Amino acid sequence: MKVFITRSIPSIAYELLTKEGIEVTVYDSDKPIRKRDLIKLARDADGIISLLTDSVDSVVLNSLSSCKVIANYAVGYNNIDIENASARGIIVTNTPDILTDSTADLTFALMLAVARRVVEGDKYLRSGFFTGWKPELLLGIELKGKTLGIVGAGRIGRAVAERAVAFGINIIYCSTSRKPDFEKSTGAVKAGLSTLLKKSDIVSLHVPLNSKTNNLLDADKLSLLKPDSILVNTARGEIVDEKCLIGMLKKKRIFGAGFDVYVNEPKVNKQLLKLQNTVLLPHIGSGTTETRSAMAELAAKNVIQILMGKKPITPVNL
Repeated sequence: MKVFITRSIPSIAYELLTKEGIEVTVYDSDKPIRKRDLIKLARDADGIISLLTDSVDSVVLNSLSSCKVIANYAVGYNNIDIENASARGIIVTNTPDILTDSTADLTFALMLAVARRVVEGDKYLRSGFFTGWKPELLLGIELKGKTLGIVGAGRIGRAVAERAVAFGINIIYCSTSRKPDFEKSTGAVKAGLSTLLKKSDIVSLHVPLNSKTNNLLDADKLSLLKPDSILVNTARGEIVDEKCLIGMLKKKRIFGAGFDVYVNEPKVNKQLLKLQNTVLLPHIGSGTTETRSAMAELAAKNVIQILMGKKPITPVNL
């Protein structure tokens, strides 16, 4: 049996696969694999471990001769043509749960960094401008007593809200269904998206990218934000009308924004780089040693389960 991995991931994956006598091939580059290379190298693989940066579309899927499983090294799987994979009998898996806490931690780090102007302060001091304490130097926003709007109360959204409670923050959330346990543990109140945007001092996005959430926060929705609000996106860049948001940030129509994801990633709109009221991170929501290793382990175990004729642990399309 052969497994192709589209980029180097933590070694636990190789150890588990080779222990089962599986031949493992890894794409030898730190950059996203080109489609033609993916087609060439994965053509006769029994299983593939893919990354979110890999477009596994119908062209790629139709080139696979013996693939039984594609284990996506991510929670999201919008990079894979699920319908086509299902039609070809290929099981797709992902890595949910594992990166909940690391992404929630980073989301909260972005909230604090924007609210307290941490990046601005760091640059200010390193540039030699700090000459002593001043009453109105880099004034930010306190979080206690503010309202946090969670858009998408899944695992990560709920974990962010639980952290916010410790800061004395009020929670409202937008979700396709009510979450009674979540409401009970955090005091969260369910609201429609428009109401949430109007009432929230901080808005944090935690929905998957699909046809319904693409451009979910368009110009009309963004216009509902409070003038002193903060928007944080650790979900997917395409959920927000990025150009409109940049315009609002330029005009200081909102206080600030924290980004870990972008439209056309890894390219980042140059206008964002010029703004002082933003904190920009290079898609590191799950970027802890513990999480990335656990993701590799789960991806490998999913592949092993299927190649051994057993049920996958975290199937997407079973």
